Amino acid sequence: MDTKNPSEFVRRSCRAVVDRATHVRIHEPAIEAYVRELAAADPTMPGHDPASHYLDGGAGTAAFFLTLDAINFGSGYFPFLRKRPGLSGYFTVAFALADRFRSRGLLAADELATISAAGCAELFGQDAGHPVVGELMARFARALNDLGALLAARYGGSCTALIEAADGSAARLIGLLAEMPYFQDVQLHAGEPVAFYKRAQLAAADLALAFGGAGWGRFDDLANLTIFADNLVPHVLRVDGILVYSSELATRIDSGELIPAGSAEEVELRAAAVTAAELLVAAARRQGLAWTAMDADYRLWNRGQQPYFKQVKPRHRTRTVFY
Repeated sequence: MDTKNPSEFVRRSCRAVVDRATHVRIHEPAIEAYVRELAAADPTMPGHDPASHYLDGGAGTAAFFLTLDAINFGSGYFPFLRKRPGLSGYFTVAFALADRFRSRGLLAADELATISAAGCAELFGQDAGHPVVGELMARFARALNDLGALLAARYGGSCTALIEAADGSAARLIGLLAEMPYFQDVQLHAGEPVAFYKRAQLAAADLALAFGGAGWGRFDDLANLTIFADNLVPHVLRVDGILVYSSELATRIDSGELIPAGSAEEVELRAAAVTAAELLVAAARRQGLAWTAMDADYRLWNRGQQPYFKQVKPRHRTRTVFY
């Protein structure tokens, strides 16, 4: 890991994947027009939903987002999740955690370090006996256990102390979080390491948004982050003709087949999304738009919430702890 600039490691390694990929390619001639289309959509300003996120403006909010981002994965499991009415898997989990913070306070380091899969199932309103959901709850428990152990061992049990140790640097926060296995979002492709750091980067962005870029949300290098590579952004880019999948991969995804975590196909899907977003940002700047990769990510994520993108084709599903 490039500890000084992990996001640049993400950019370099993802570009290298795209250059040798056989399953996914970027349709670069469409980039300029696509930027104009995204810009014309003029999405609402990014913000955290106060109903599904804990926003007390203090240490509770800092703890909420570190806890949430520790378990902000499971999209490959979400079809089996017991969802709250009208909510996605992510918002179901976020809502349940926010309810816990509002009703009983934050999860202290010792609670995080000892919570079980059954405890996670109770917290998130899930059936621990379901084989797929039970696996996800076990992974949630491991992620929270790791966070609690790290907080207790290094930061006096305090989430804000961990954030303060980053000293206003998103890059340093990524490095601190990546000490936990489930944040070590690096895969191999053709024998070479490929980094994404999806949730570690997202933690910095979430904190910055929650605190308005000040205090526990101040990160002077925030603009250097890449997109947060998951399974929604590649899907939106595919539907909109920016990413082109091989016929074999397209058939597998469209039939609902799971794409194995760490496979060449899965790494190429995420890497192509990262690199396509970098091309979008470069094109936006040529058009006089001061976009960052986070701006592109938000526009694409927001676009993916439209019913059309949920209905026209399925997105790829991978059971992983990284998204």
